[in-house]
Amino acid sequence: MKFARRHREPAEVNLTPLIDVVFLLLIFFMVSTTFETREALELTLPTSESGTPADASPVTVVVTRDGAYRLDGQTFDATEALRRTLAGHAAVAREQGLVIEADGQASHAAVVGALDQAAALGIQRVRIATRAPSELLNQAETP
Repeated sequence: MKFARRHREPAEVNLTPLIDVVFLLLIFFMVSTTFETREALELTLPTSESGTPADASPVTVVVTRDGAYRLDGQTFDATEALRRTLAGHAAVAREQGLVIEADGQASHAAVVGALDQAAALGIQRVRIATRAPSELLNQAETP
């Protein structure tokens, strides 16, 4: 008995559905990803060996290297503008405290300006953010 050989055409793989699925997954991950809302500033906090960890404060004033102030996502060059914005947060800062994150290279006058504006608004619980020397060593070891 002799079987007739059929000529089979090579199977084609349609990549269109695969590409569609990959794009849908990409869109899904892009939409569902959460981003950090706080803008990263290049601050080099001064070190402190006697500092103790503190709870996070909802009101944080950042003093940059060039002496500018940052509060609530806005940047100010003058202490009066900082005072107007800080006045809106004064009740919370009086209750829960104020944290000043000053760059290690920021001028003393800029930090004192932020402290002065807090005192003028009656904010008495003021902390200055520092980092422990061990954090500095860990950062130097990390490539």
